[in-house]
Amino acid sequence: MSATARRTAAALAGRRAWLCDLDGTLVDSAPAHEAAFRAALAEISPEALGSFDYGAHMGASTRQVVEDLGVPPALVERVAGRKQHLYRAYVRDGAVAVLPGAHRLLTLLADRGCAAYLVTGGSRDSVTRVLAASALTGYFRGVLTADDVPCSKPDPGFYRRACQIWSVDPADAVALEDSAHGVASAVGAGLLTLQVHGDVPVAGAVRVRDLDEVVSLLGTQPGTQLDIQPGTQSGTETLGMEANPIG
Repeated sequence: MSATARRTAAALAGRRAWLCDLDGTLVDSAPAHEAAFRAALAEISPEALGSFDYGAHMGASTRQVVEDLGVPPALVERVAGRKQHLYRAYVRDGAVAVLPGAHRLLTLLADRGCAAYLVTGGSRDSVTRVLAASALTGYFRGVLTADDVPCSKPDPGFYRRACQIWSVDPADAVALEDSAHGVASAVGAGLLTLQVHGDVPVAGAVRVRDLDEVVSLLGTQPGTQLDIQPGTQSGTETLGMEANPIG
């Protein structure tokens, strides 16, 4: 095992609260989200479609994405509502799959007495449907969605609100994220943050290949401490590599 992996395992040891993102972290929903956005934009506000790059918006709420695309204010609610309707149809048709290792990780956390919470930029209706379709509902002690917070990831206020309502001490918690928006929100709130499934490292997070590797880290008996400086490039590491400079 690499030195980075040992330090990461040490940092995870004893932390009792896990704040987990949903889309791209626990479920593979990006293709369905992108298709729903494109269809809604083409139907209602086609002029915004040319500048749409779903990857640049991953982690943000539907409404935030629509607003950031410059959709006329009078059409924002229509586009957002239509996108959510289309996405929920994809969920119903089985287009959103659970990512490998999700059930295994959440089961392990429950067995160890850790509290798992869901912190997602999705709407409550969509999230409820995805959790039910993925058989993930019973794992979480609480669910925070875009409908419950006045801000959107990457605003650190999103994760700060989660810690506040569930009385979670950031020093006793781990955030599990995939996107740049999500990592920025969690790191900004002072949380030790693992970035899974990410092709591009995000400052302040520890990169972990996938959920199965997170499970492996939890099974490690650590002996050292992880030194991460949130919000700095030196705090971005990749397991299996001794260094992973950004740029």
